[in-house]
Amino acid sequence: MRKIIAFLFLFQLSFGQVNPEEVETAENEFENNFYEALKQKAIENYDKAILSLDKCLQKEPNNPEIHYQLGVNYLAQQNYVQAEIAFKKAVELEPKQRWYWNGLYDVYYQLKDFHKSIPIVEKLVTFDANMKEDLVSLYMHTQQFDKAKKVIDDIESTGTLTKTMEMYQVQIQAMAKGVKPQTNDLLAAIKSNPKLEQNYIDLIYVYSTANQEEKAFETALQLEKEIPSSDMAHVSLVKFYINENNSAKATESYKRVAKSSKIDFKIKQRVLNEYLIFATKNPQLLTEIDNTITYFDNNIGMDVTKEIGKFFYNKNNFELAQKYIEKSTTNDVETIDLLLNIYDFNKQFDKMAKKAEGFIELYPTKANLYYYAAKGNNNLKNYKKAKDFLEMGIDYLIDDSSLEIGFCKQFIICADGLSDAKLKQTYQKRLETLSKQ
Repeated sequence: MRKIIAFLFLFQLSFGQVNPEEVETAENEFENNFYEALKQKAIENYDKAILSLDKCLQKEPNNPEIHYQLGVNYLAQQNYVQAEIAFKKAVELEPKQRWYWNGLYDVYYQLKDFHKSIPIVEKLVTFDANMKEDLVSLYMHTQQFDKAKKVIDDIESTGTLTKTMEMYQVQIQAMAKGVKPQTNDLLAAIKSNPKLEQNYIDLIYVYSTANQEEKAFETALQLEKEIPSSDMAHVSLVKFYINENNSAKATESYKRVAKSSKIDFKIKQRVLNEYLIFATKNPQLLTEIDNTITYFDNNIGMDVTKEIGKFFYNKNNFELAQKYIEKSTTNDVETIDLLLNIYDFNKQFDKMAKKAEGFIELYPTKANLYYYAAKGNNNLKNYKKAKDFLEMGIDYLIDDSSLEIGFCKQFIICADGLSDAKLKQTYQKRLETLSKQ
């Protein structure tokens, strides 16, 4: 289950009380505070969001999602101490959830604490192999070149190195030969041949790995001036302009990278991620994302629209997540779960019911699709139809107590709607048994 699915089941389905009315009251109070926290966060009222989350915490002090949400709000306030504490608690309570580790990485990344970042990214690599490039960069920043080399070799053994990784590889090889990259040599080479792009690129990486960002920026500007046709100059310029909060220049460079046919897709993807984060803080720039998505369409195996939707989903911006995931042409299990959960969270029960019913035709043994179809129809007062879906879907339940609890609750709602006392009694007893486990 994805983060929010698991969390909604946690606070909607797993209370231990026997009395359903007491369960419903406790649910509503907890749920209302959580929704209020998300609403206040969305409009950047982080103090109010934190107050609502503190109320949730009083009910469930060991709920990792609440600690995570607190971390997100503290981080938005640049309260790094409290953000770190909150994310650490979330990780301690649920170490298998990647986004909790990501929150902690965000804190250290913003603080430029490379040493603290390393063990976090080493953990993140176990969730996502693409994080290996971040790990290499951190090893390079902290001059742990042997470790960087091992990770680069590992990346190369399973695929093609990006230009960034190739640059690091060359640097490490040069160091192994006792020939450290010399800034003065590169400066002299640029002076003697100002139209050779590679020297600028090498110098930018030398400055960047030495944390000399201002000099790296100056070199990228010089490259742009000397070789206006160079798209690679804008790979660096995007980041620099974002750091300066220069939205016009950042957008110009981002579009140049997005449209380029010369730049490796992984590099383009990284630039997209940087610009996307920037755009979330400057919502007027989101139209630029929409206008450039088509430039990523030809990359086999990557549904950029879906990935952007997931980005907003993990930021709990369900309105934008829905916008992009609905545009996705991918009908894999992950995309379906994301979309149905968004509809559920946004209480769009008509859409949820229709989509779930359609997806059942693609995945007829996937139990949670029947749950969503039933819940949608229950909320639309189509109780008989909901009952039919529940009776079909419950046969496909295997070792998923949270989802089984969800089925029981929907059966009880059906029974009330159909005035079926026997059905209600059956699933109330089953719910009570599950709640005690």
